[in-house]
Amino acid sequence: DTEIGKTTIACGLLQAARQAGLSTAAAKPVASGCERRPEGLRNSDALALLDECTLPLSYEEVNPFAFAPAIAPHLAAREVGVALSAETLIGPVRHVLAKGADFTVVEGAGGWRVPLAGEESLSDLAIALGLPVILVVGVRLGCINHAVLSAEAILRDGLQLAGWVANIVDPHTSRLEENLATLAERLPAPCIGRVPRLSAPSSLAVASHLDLGILDLPERPEERRVGKEC
Repeated sequence: DTEIGKTTIACGLLQAARQAGLSTAAAKPVASGCERRPEGLRNSDALALLDECTLPLSYEEVNPFAFAPAIAPHLAAREVGVALSAETLIGPVRHVLAKGADFTVVEGAGGWRVPLAGEESLSDLAIALGLPVILVVGVRLGCINHAVLSAEAILRDGLQLAGWVANIVDPHTSRLEENLATLAERLPAPCIGRVPRLSAPSSLAVASHLDLGILDLPERPEERRVGKEC
């Protein structure tokens, strides 16, 4: 969905990876709602991701397609005459993946079926690259239906649902614990963490609620050395 904390969670994941001694990189291949600055269009979400990258990356590498209007990306692209397709996004994302970071996050926009040009969706980018998916569930009324349908679509597209994060966007959700239990029962992947509504949602604060040990991550460099010596 939109406005449910994807960037907040993505930054928390990157911070948690950094704390585990892993190198990090990120990409937000397309972003709308960008601010015009002397150096060009800049998106606050992409800048937040860039701040969590330990590898040297330029803004343009993280966010190659930036659009000013705060509307659906395919509409923003159409207004400036850009044909936004999965093919145009694959190259820039592969470029970031080729940097070889231990942990790289590619953040989407909106939901799993956000449109691109023609009949394509942003999910076609993940499919083309074979990326495992972390689903951010904005916990509020209606989230179970959204989450289960998204998980079904991800699996039907042939991708691995590596895990999901419960981001409590509405702490006053009726029967909160029961809803979280239902999500755990219905989603075919482990819960990486439960992030409460934070007054100051910094990457450090979010990372403290995430458990990357649930994911299949590379070992720390010093752990790899010990393994070789043994």
